[in-house]
Parts: sequence; structure tokens; C-alpha cells
Amino acid sequence: MNRLFVFLPLVLACGGQPPVTPASQTPIEFTSHGLEYEALTKEGITVMFASLPPHIKDFNIIQVTVTNGSPVSWTVKPADFSFVRQDGVVLASVSADQVVESMLQKAGRNDVIKLQLLYEDSIYALSNFRSTNGYEQRREAAMAQFVNRGFKAAAAASAITMVATKLKAGDSTDGAVFFENRTKTKILGPGRVIARTCGQEFVFQTYGELKGR
Repeated sequence: MNRLFVFLPLVLACGGQPPVTPASQTPIEFTSHGLEYEALTKEGITVMFASLPPHIKDFNIIQVTVTNGSPVSWTVKPADFSFVRQDGVVLASVSADQVVESMLQKAGRNDVIKLQLLYEDSIYALSNFRSTNGYEQRREAAMAQFVNRGFKAAAAASAITMVATKLKAGDSTDGAVFFENRTKTKILGPGRVIARTCGQEFVFQTYGELKGR
């Protein structure tokens, strides 16, 4: 684990805020549980993301965490995130309802469960991140909603997919953000992940994609 990353949540937990300098605008990169993460803090808001290996047809997926270290409340939602390819094409994120509906219609049950297991392994491996309103809370709600075992894939999709969440000061959330992709390459490829959230703009450069696991 990159020690620089450990600094970010410690600063936020203490009520501090990284100084706004050119260095603070450069994402911190680190690897956890086989995934390559980038983290960036602005005005007390920390956004972190990693690309997930492709498991679901017609979708590219990133895992996102947002921590509110500012003194005000903010609402974080999937629509805050987009991906800009090198050719300028902008991929907007897909809403949570669309993701669940699409998975029920198109995705194989085993593919969705594998994706959920991968998500669990990676989010729990982040030793310095604990979501106050994210995957674990959505998983419990989905289990209560989809009690029929035949809807296990729907429950898994509902659990991992990011939904609009209000973050009070000190709160954090996580979730999978989906981008529809029907290209032959089936990967996001080089470009920029852009998060316009919590009154700030976060830009992350991407240079490739992890292979499927």
C-alpha cells in the first residue's frame, strides 16, 4: 500500500485538509488486491477509483469511493462520473436502475456473482477505507428486497451499483459505476475518468485496462 494514500484519510479524520498546491492536484497511485487505484483530494473531498476487469457484456465498470472531509453535506450520484476517450467521445455513466434491468435481461447469473465477489474482495481489502453508506448497506437492503433465490443476480447487481447518496461531513460511500460500451475492444482504453461531484472536478488519466480475472 502506498504510504502517501494512508495520509489522505488520516488528514480527513483529523478534520484537516490537504493544502491546494500543484502537488495536491496530482492523483496518488497505488495497488491493492490486484487493482490499480488513483486517489485525489480537493477541498476535503477525496475521490478514488479503479477499473474492474470486464465481466459483463456491453459494460465497462469502475469502482469508486468518495469521502466527504468537508464541513458541508453533498450528494454523490453515478451521473457525476463520465469517461472521455482519446478521440473525444464521452461515455456517460448508466443509472442504477438501467444497470439492474440490463443485468437481469442480458448478463449471466454467474458473471454477476463473480463481479460481486471481485467487488467485495477489493473493497474490503482497502484497509484505510470504511464506507458509512455504501456496498454493505446496499447488500443488506438487496437481500431483504430480493428474497427469492432466483433473483440472486438482481440482488448482487443492486448491491454493487452506486446510487445517489447524501454524504454528511465525515461520511463516505462506494459503488460500481457502469459505462455502456459496444465497441469491439470491450475496454475503456486510454482516456480520462472525470468526476464532477461535491462542487469539485476530479480528473484521472487512464492508460489501459486490467485483464479479466
